[in-house]
Amino acid sequence: MEWIMDLVWLASSLLVLVIGLIGCVLPIIPGPPISWIGLWILWLGRPEMHPSQPVMISTGIAMAVVMILDYILPSWGTKKLGGTKAGIRGSTLGLIIGLFFGIPGILFGPFIGAFIGELTKDSKDIARALTSAIGSFLGFLLGTGLKLMVSGWMLYLWLKITFSMW
Repeated sequence: MEWIMDLVWLASSLLVLVIGLIGCVLPIIPGPPISWIGLWILWLGRPEMHPSQPVMISTGIAMAVVMILDYILPSWGTKKLGGTKAGIRGSTLGLIIGLFFGIPGILFGPFIGAFIGELTKDSKDIARALTSAIGSFLGFLLGTGLKLMVSGWMLYLWLKITFSMW
């Protein structure tokens, strides 16, 4: 009967980790925090199944840093390449609207939003609007990549801990 509970702990923690990994590309789902909860579920399991305290602390810190950077990087990319507050607002609005258009909307919504936002400020400066949009897109990609790395690391830890038991 004990092995059934082990399977329940393992399956539920893996499910939550996978949802967290999916959340890295879907802005509605906070990927790294959900992945971290998956590690916590594993921690709550039997003593020989859980990650160590330093692992939980380091993954928690990495998760927090990445979540903060994820909100900063698109705006930073827009600003770094000459964008204005209109472009930053447009990028954010484009991301929200893009959610309704699936993966293409999520990928290109911030780009289109920043472009339109810059055009509302100065409709004659298309080059600046395009540069701002590229900065927003690069910041979005960088934030998404960092989230995928951290959540992927947590999934790797789950695999390492789980398969080291057998």
